[in-house]
Amino acid sequence: MKTLKSKNSAQTFKLGETLGSKISQGICIALKGDLGAGKTTFVQGIAKGLGVSEKHYITSPTFTIVNEYPAGLLTLCHLDLYRLGSADELEHIGFDDLIDKDHIVIVEWPEILKDISFEFDIDIIFKFDKKYNRIISISASGQPGTNLICNLFL
Repeated sequence: MKTLKSKNSAQTFKLGETLGSKISQGICIALKGDLGAGKTTFVQGIAKGLGVSEKHYITSPTFTIVNEYPAGLLTLCHLDLYRLGSADELEHIGFDDLIDKDHIVIVEWPEILKDISFEFDIDIIFKFDKKYNRIISISASGQPGTNLICNLFL
């Protein structure tokens, strides 16, 4: 596990941008943290790093559940599962169709996926310290996530 400190939203954005610039294949990323912890800012950075056009404004998909953005040959899928009541509802949003080599799937509020034993390639946890800095902890499971995280810190 790698732990980083972000003192402001610009640093959180930059970390996301750096991660996004290293992604070259489909991958699933879980984002965990309280409201206002920087999850959407981080996704905005990932989108920039992936080359998503600036004409697409990256917003939290709190009410739409899924926002999709073209990123070259890949598609960035930003999900917010906070409003889902059960894992059964994943079928209605086409979750299974998003998990492939062409989709970068980033999930805010991923806890509901425990019900189906879904494994993410990367887990990122956002917390605040006493000075309101964001403490960002990144861990990987499996080879694609491990490779990406290792490249992130070179």
